[in-house]
Amino acid sequence: MTSRHPLRLAPLPSDEWTDEVRSSLTSLLPVERANPADAGNVLSTLVRHTDLTHAYLPFNTYLLRESALSPRIREVALMRVVHRRGCEYLWTHHIPLAKRVGLTDADIDGIRDGKPADDCDRIVVAAVDDLDTQSTISAEVWDELGKYFDDKQRMDLVFTIGGYALLAMAVNTFGVEDE
Repeated sequence: MTSRHPLRLAPLPSDEWTDEVRSSLTSLLPVERANPADAGNVLSTLVRHTDLTHAYLPFNTYLLRESALSPRIREVALMRVVHRRGCEYLWTHHIPLAKRVGLTDADIDGIRDGKPADDCDRIVVAAVDDLDTQSTISAEVWDELGKYFDDKQRMDLVFTIGGYALLAMAVNTFGVEDE
């Protein structure tokens, strides 16, 4: 995994946080947490473009909190894709979230190495790898996913993988630094 990307866009300084900036975060953060300290460096960087933030965050919030996938499966998928995209920032920030939803250190190592012990995790990792290399999921992997997930869940899986690939590319490109 790439460990460092050059800083290109710094988080918006606190003295530049306007009502519009805070409003752009409302789909993800309550008003009392719409500040640089609570928002963290990713959101504090995204708010440099409030129109984009208004458009993007509801989708990201859906993927993170509301999709038909279980929180555990979402973490398996997003951790694999951010690892493949070399996004150390998202990888390290999601380790505590992954543990909170039941992933062990061994599970996390398996996701990183592409060899999870759990059969369902293994097919989710295969779906991530297919999408990342081929921009589609092979028929074999799609059918195997069908043993664990219904059509809505498989659709949410595709969008979770794509959504976090996009976020990883943005974080890497902007050079978002750890807090």
